[in-house]
Amino acid sequence: MKNYFIVLFLFSYYIVFGQNQNIIDNIEVSYLKGNALPHTEDMYHLINGHPNGVMINFLKKTDGSKEWHKAYNYPDFGGYFLYQDFKSNALGENYSVGALYNFYFLNRHLQFKLSQGVALTTNPYDKVENSKNKAFGSKIIANTNIGLSYDNQNLFKNIGFHAGILFTHYSNGRVKSPNSGINTYLLNVGLNYNLDENFVRKVDTTTVVKDYKSPIRYNFVLRTGINENPIIGSGQFPFYHIGFYADKRINRKSSLQLGTELFLTKSIEEYIKYYSVAYPEENISKNTDYKRVGVFVGHELLINRISLEAQIGYYVYQPFKKDIPIYDRVGMKYYFSDNFFGGFTIKTHLFLAEALEFGIGYRI
Repeated sequence: MKNYFIVLFLFSYYIVFGQNQNIIDNIEVSYLKGNALPHTEDMYHLINGHPNGVMINFLKKTDGSKEWHKAYNYPDFGGYFLYQDFKSNALGENYSVGALYNFYFLNRHLQFKLSQGVALTTNPYDKVENSKNKAFGSKIIANTNIGLSYDNQNLFKNIGFHAGILFTHYSNGRVKSPNSGINTYLLNVGLNYNLDENFVRKVDTTTVVKDYKSPIRYNFVLRTGINENPIIGSGQFPFYHIGFYADKRINRKSSLQLGTELFLTKSIEEYIKYYSVAYPEENISKNTDYKRVGVFVGHELLINRISLEAQIGYYVYQPFKKDIPIYDRVGMKYYFSDNFFGGFTIKTHLFLAEALEFGIGYRI
């Protein structure tokens, strides 16, 4: 399972750093302190104090040499290290690394941060030693962070200042149970140091405005991986999520999606067998069909070869109704060419993760 998350991190690193030379223009250091957000009743006993931590970002500025730099108001991209202490003996501490983007608004004084990576947790669930920790079922987990800050990068010579709020999420995508995951919101304050005093943006005034609208395209995608049903120790099984959808690009940044998909999740098949025996009063047959069919709508934010994908769907066929009928999916996609793409996504039912999906697709 460690290799599963290492692949996720390497994919994140490649699609960000693989596009340019790995040159650091700026370093951000932030101190964090805030609160955990319990989303289930069995999470409250895990929260004993106010989590704090430190985040260090290593950034490369975009200089306008590529079309997408200007289209997104010259964002930064790079890597991050995040340390977080949950102030809880059961939860312990997390150490995260990954890739990030900083987007800017309001004359570059409002910074929106989006980052994805992997984390090492010091106190995962253990049946004997740490049975209270239902948040982290494995030592290696996924980490996602979203932040919004005031930013002034030229406060004094090469030194800048930022302050705002950061939301963090940790989960293993139910690769292994238990996996309640945990969310925190943290106030952050920090400094940045500009390493490149001679940085100059190449503003291209000759660019011809392009119409990015395009005809409807059709996509086939296979998403797969392993997961475990909510019963701890029930075992990990492969899943195959097969989708077909149409997309319509409406402008430079956005594409809309409409599609359907078939879910072949073997861990649910095992869950049905367990449930039929453990809860006979529910009258669930062990032969209940584990397959599900969903329909969904989605949005794709197109950056360059990278895009950010979000979908929300509804099960039109779901014989085993232990999960709510609404599901959602967020993730990252990379276009190897105009026709082939790959990526990773996390599929959830509101706050409860079901699967961390690695996908490959073909677009016509």
